[in-house]
Amino acid sequence: MSDEEREGPSRREFVTAVVAGLAGAAATSGFAAELPVVEANVVVKTPDGDCDAAFIHPSTGSHPAVIVWPDAFGLRPATRDVGKRLAAEGYSVLVPNPFYRVAKAPVFTDVSNFNFSNPTDRAKLQPLMASITAAGAAEKDAAAFVAFLDAQPQVNKSKKIGTQGYCMGGPLVVRSAAAVANRIGAGASFHGGGLVTANPDSPHLLAPKIKARMYFAVASNDDKSQPEAKDKLREAFAAANVPAEVEVYPSLHGWCMPDMPLSNGAPIYNKPDAEKAWAKLLALYKAALS
Repeated sequence: MSDEEREGPSRREFVTAVVAGLAGAAATSGFAAELPVVEANVVVKTPDGDCDAAFIHPSTGSHPAVIVWPDAFGLRPATRDVGKRLAAEGYSVLVPNPFYRVAKAPVFTDVSNFNFSNPTDRAKLQPLMASITAAGAAEKDAAAFVAFLDAQPQVNKSKKIGTQGYCMGGPLVVRSAAAVANRIGAGASFHGGGLVTANPDSPHLLAPKIKARMYFAVASNDDKSQPEAKDKLREAFAAANVPAEVEVYPSLHGWCMPDMPLSNGAPIYNKPDAEKAWAKLLALYKAALS
């Protein structure tokens, strides 16, 4: 018997079970049930090329728009599901491929066996992440995404736009809110990485340029490794008179995404905390985008 067999289900089986559980819960909890939604693959013209993306919206009417910045695994079924769930709540959602400069989506379809401790696996992410974290890249993309959304009949342009991001998407939310401050009314970062750095271009220093309500959900291990970050975030946004809530969750970095690989044999995804974060997101959008 192999070690994996002794330990129980494989990573792939675990993730399959989690996603199946989410789908089952959807039928009884209102996920993708409140409004029927339409999903389309679209191309957004940007200064750096054609960005492939998913545009997901209720089947009728015009609604506030939301930009979803994926984590380092990019546009894939799990992030499309985020868009579908949000669209069912009454939002017109754009989920872009953040790596369009170097690769079409999906770059990753099954992340269950990805090992963050393996240098070979980590090396796969580096050129992808570098393409969107390069100076000015997120700002150009945010402006293009907002322009695309504002041109869609399914978007209510009289409402502000929301943006949310996961892991590497957290800083992209901040940069987007600063770059298109006149249109973005809410931003939410979930287990965002690199929100506070010692560099002069640290995202938290953009607070004075932001007009949106902000929410920062911090993972426990991120807080442990950088305990001062939450205080610097609070101080920066308070000094800029920008409403912002910073909350530390007991879960690990990546807890909101159901397809995260295991960490030391245990799941990263934490459904109760993910649902709490979702409820905070909806409350933020209701307050800032309606």
